[in-house]
Amino acid sequence: MTELPPRTAGLYGIIFYKLIKGILFLALGLGIYTLTDNNLPEDFRNIVQQLHMDPENEWFQELEQQLAKVTPGQLIKLASGSLLYSLPSLIETVGLFYRWSWAGWMAIVESSFFIPIEIYELGHHFNVVLLVLTIINVAIVWYLYRNRERLFPHHRPQGKVTATRAA
Repeated sequence: MTELPPRTAGLYGIIFYKLIKGILFLALGLGIYTLTDNNLPEDFRNIVQQLHMDPENEWFQELEQQLAKVTPGQLIKLASGSLLYSLPSLIETVGLFYRWSWAGWMAIVESSFFIPIEIYELGHHFNVVLLVLTIINVAIVWYLYRNRERLFPHHRPQGKVTATRAA
């Protein structure tokens, strides 16, 4: 068995980022599921009042009206999507931690997939958070692709492979 090179700060950073991303979307999905049988406008009104904000504010009124249109089915779809979106990040986290080469490629492909979408959205609606996420995705793709051989060495036996004969 070949010894793996030590992990680098860059790989640890990517593992941490993927873990946090996966946990956040998992928590979001589970949180949305808990709202499926709630009265969203009433819950929203209670939160606004607890925060000592003016519930008669026009913006809050509009938001409350929009929440009244949300159906339990829509919440379930949103929660399911969030839970499904969390899975690749959590799987990548485990794979990257154990230095499985498929996880490196999975992280490269998953991060690469979103870059054109993020750039398109930045062109139409500039957002600092989206800009930061785009930079992070570009950095992940660049770092993992550039260091893939060092970070994820193939686990093949070294030297000559000989076949054994059955007697």
